[in-house]
Amino acid sequence: MTVGEKALFTPTGKWIVGGAIAVALGLAALGLAQVMNRPSAKQSEAPAAPAQPASAAKITALGRIEPAGEVVKVGGPSGERIGRLLVKEGQTVTTGQPIAYLESYNEQLASRNVAQSQLNDALAQFSSVQQYGEAQIAEAQTRRSQSNSPKLKELAAQTATITRIQSELNLAQKDLERFQSLQTSGAVSQKDLDDKQLIYQTKAGQLKEAEAQLAKIQQERDTSMINADAQIRSAQADQGRSQAQIQIDTARSNLNLAQAKLDRTIIRAPQSGQVLKVLKKQGEALEPSTGGTSGGQGIVELGNTNQMYVVAEVYETDVSRARVGQPAVITSSAFSGEIAGIVERVGLKIGKNDVTNTDPAANTDTRVVEVKIRLLNSRPVANLTNLQVQVVITPKI
Repeated sequence: MTVGEKALFTPTGKWIVGGAIAVALGLAALGLAQVMNRPSAKQSEAPAAPAQPASAAKITALGRIEPAGEVVKVGGPSGERIGRLLVKEGQTVTTGQPIAYLESYNEQLASRNVAQSQLNDALAQFSSVQQYGEAQIAEAQTRRSQSNSPKLKELAAQTATITRIQSELNLAQKDLERFQSLQTSGAVSQKDLDDKQLIYQTKAGQLKEAEAQLAKIQQERDTSMINADAQIRSAQADQGRSQAQIQIDTARSNLNLAQAKLDRTIIRAPQSGQVLKVLKKQGEALEPSTGGTSGGQGIVELGNTNQMYVVAEVYETDVSRARVGQPAVITSSAFSGEIAGIVERVGLKIGKNDVTNTDPAANTDTRVVEVKIRLLNSRPVANLTNLQVQVVITPKI
């Protein structure tokens, strides 16, 4: 046994050796634990999950609820006063339905009624003139007929006279020729020949006179017909351009003007929808517009709440990923659950945000683009126009 080995059995060395053994065992256990907890080579070589592409990241934005076609402010002419208000908030109206009557309605209604009465009088007078004109035309036609009938008879009689005289002239001519032949042979005397010559010349003269009379009768008839036709045309022309017709045109123009003024006193709904807010009460005046967005002439605010939209204010850095047809999800503490929507329009103009975050540290001067989203279910937010909502748009990969 060596000197070292002896030392192991000394009382002091016994504690030293025992401590060294304990330390050695502790280090061995620690090394074993590290070896067991160390990942295997296969595990350390496993690839990490691929990062989501930037184009697939969801677009988040704040937005506001508004009805289809936006909120329409229905107003009237400045300086007028509301006489009767016919609607209340929440009421549904249809296109053209009266919303209010202005104070000047009764006055303009009376003016319209006067204009209508004047038109009725003009129409009645025109009817009388028309009847008188028709009577004149009928009278002229009667005169024409009365004038034409005798002349036709005279023409027929004169034509018959000419025919008779022509026959007698032909017979006288034959007798004259026969007597001329007989006189040459000495069978008749010169006096007999002269008598036949006189008869022939007389008949020839009568024929010319009869033909002249026929021409005269024909000319008289033609002149009479021309005058009668002129009278008919004149009566017809007078009937068409009568003073009564001018009065009708004037009265109708006055009625149209009075009706237009009356229509201005009736405020009608420009579209179907729901009355969102009543801006003026009965008896209040419509002030001139100040040129701002609120104006001064609004009576009610109207919106088509059957179809609601969300106007999302998307950051200018995200708008390049927004596309028409992308799905969107709308949430808010004002209603439970989520409302699905579809991007319908992406704005073309960058501006400042109108919807501000409640976080005091948020940027209140953000550059955004308005993205319009059509809601697939409008009922939960039909009465929540201008509600601030949170929007999540999922771009399509």
